[in-house]
Amino acid sequence: MLDILAITAPVFLMIAIGYTSVAWGLFDAAAMRILGTYVVYLALPALLFKALSERPVTEIINPAYMLAYLGGSLVVLAAGFYFARRIRRADTTTAAFSAMGMVCSNSGFIGYPILLLTLPSIAGVALALNMMVENIVLIPLLLAIAEAGRDGPTSAGRMIAGVLRGLSRNPIIIGLVAGLVASLTGLALPAPLMKPIDMLAASSAAVSLLVIGGTLAGVPLRGLSGEIAPIVAGKLLAHPLAVFAATAVLPFAGLAPLSRELQAAAVILAAVPMMGIYPILAQRFGRERTSVVAMLVATVLSFFTLSFVLWAVNRYIL
Repeated sequence: MLDILAITAPVFLMIAIGYTSVAWGLFDAAAMRILGTYVVYLALPALLFKALSERPVTEIINPAYMLAYLGGSLVVLAAGFYFARRIRRADTTTAAFSAMGMVCSNSGFIGYPILLLTLPSIAGVALALNMMVENIVLIPLLLAIAEAGRDGPTSAGRMIAGVLRGLSRNPIIIGLVAGLVASLTGLALPAPLMKPIDMLAASSAAVSLLVIGGTLAGVPLRGLSGEIAPIVAGKLLAHPLAVFAATAVLPFAGLAPLSRELQAAAVILAAVPMMGIYPILAQRFGRERTSVVAMLVATVLSFFTLSFVLWAVNRYIL
């Protein structure tokens, strides 16, 4: 167990440093937004480009991994949406954001630093695979459902055009595509150009954890326990279980089983709290308070649930 704490403790200590730096007035909330923009627009794209461009494309494109992660996520998404709509009687938009909190992991800000400590040889590739599933399928799908709930039925053409327009402007997608192109073509950037990318990529893990902690400072907790409990349980418990089950049944679907490292990475990334931009996306629809409280509670509780998942992964998968 001490080995597990040696992995989780540095991650959550960095989050705590970010939290106290805002709570004690060293930085304000605006500074965290600036740092978050730096990570999303510069550090993460650089990290993804570096991780993909330095590997052959056969190591990067792993349909079995993406199918398993997407399949497990869609099961939880459907269950979470059904629960919110039919059991809690929530509207379509609220149900969409409840499901988003359950299946959209903080792969870049929390998942990657943990993989870097546990599975460093595949951390970058697993992050890229997850980013493709989340940014190309899960997030656009849930945002389209939320838009349909707010504005009524929308034509398929308009919805697809909006999704493609958003993807074309997403810096994470740009970093992914650039890395894949470099991998396919064998392009190697000269050292003077690659060095800044290396420096930006190296800063991603530490700065992202500080941003998570600073963002969570000052979040009110009162009065939302009934709304956030299913979201938190879905994210920290149901999502990793569903992804593990999906990876385990791959051979029965006629697909090659994942390596133990990739299977472990999929479960770990599913077990981390929801993505840092979850409240930002929800803000457009007036659901930011529930989402930010759910993210705070999930982040705090994930210290314990992630420690258990890491123990289970080391014992039963690796």
